[in-house]
Amino acid sequence: MAAHFDEREKREPQRREREQLARLPALVAHARAGPRTCRETLADVDPAAVTTREALASIPVTRKSDLMALQKGAPPFGGLAAVPVGALARVFVSPGPLYDPEGRRPDFWRTARGLFAAGFREGDLVLNSYSYHLTPAGSMFETGLHRLGCAVIPGGVGQTELQARVIADLKPVGYVGTPSFLKTLVEKCDETGCDASSIRRALVSGEAFLPPVRAFLASRGVDAYQAYGTADLGIIAYETSGREGLVLDEDVFVEIVRPGTGAPVPDGEVGEVVVTAFNDDYPLVRFATGDLSAILPGASPCGRTNRRIRGWLGRADQVTKVRGIFVHPEQVAEVLARHGLRVPASWWRTRRATTC
Repeated sequence: MAAHFDEREKREPQRREREQLARLPALVAHARAGPRTCRETLADVDPAAVTTREALASIPVTRKSDLMALQKGAPPFGGLAAVPVGALARVFVSPGPLYDPEGRRPDFWRTARGLFAAGFREGDLVLNSYSYHLTPAGSMFETGLHRLGCAVIPGGVGQTELQARVIADLKPVGYVGTPSFLKTLVEKCDETGCDASSIRRALVSGEAFLPPVRAFLASRGVDAYQAYGTADLGIIAYETSGREGLVLDEDVFVEIVRPGTGAPVPDGEVGEVVVTAFNDDYPLVRFATGDLSAILPGASPCGRTNRRIRGWLGRADQVTKVRGIFVHPEQVAEVLARHGLRVPASWWRTRRATTC
């Protein structure tokens, strides 16, 4: 059985760095010639000069926290998508609301690589318990599973008793979804007398993979791995059999910067994850995710040679995740305003101090 998704995962690190840096000028030129916000952000940038980390770091970041305002000013994608809406496969709505484009190429969100690392293979039947309603996670993982040649049960969220019955009847070997929901499903199977033992592997995301949940799933024979990504970028990094941090995807260029700035921090220091994705449909250059992480030293024991991050270490902004869904401060203020209330200024100051 192949140990790696493709040969790029085993590239000599210096070669990967050279090849990724060599891709930057074309990506920056494509973005600069395209959507409005990209043109404005990159107006003073010479794409041909963006061939080093230092040159890339001189480009202003585009913040995820600014997307709502950008999309209101230039609907639907804030002047960041390089193709018209009709050329896309799907348009998703994330909490905010934020609108996320999905292009037509196979495995648009690049989930297949992480799924392969988690043990999914051609011919597997997999239960996908991510939402298929408006938000992109269901499609993200289904398209990656299809690229691997897997069959998918589109379970979505909720209906735990029905999904428990489906597990017993169809006997899927794999699961994708949040880790807490997989635990809930296994417990529901126990409660209803359904057999969940067919599920042997899982790739989970959308929330922290807490040690007690990991231990519970392992006790039930589920070999579970985690992935880190966003609705804007797709998969950024994924866990492997090395079980030491998350390996970066081959088609993103990741920087860790000091929160609130675009200045890279030394390897090992915690900072904000900033991603440049090699995606012609949605060419996000230096996209500041608002998530905190750090670069791990050395290489993964699994044989993949790409850089690794420690995983999700919190937020660098005021956005909070509740059960896998982001809640924005503006949404809290809007709900309070409907009831004649407002958020005290002291709360914002406290929130900013505790998340940055």
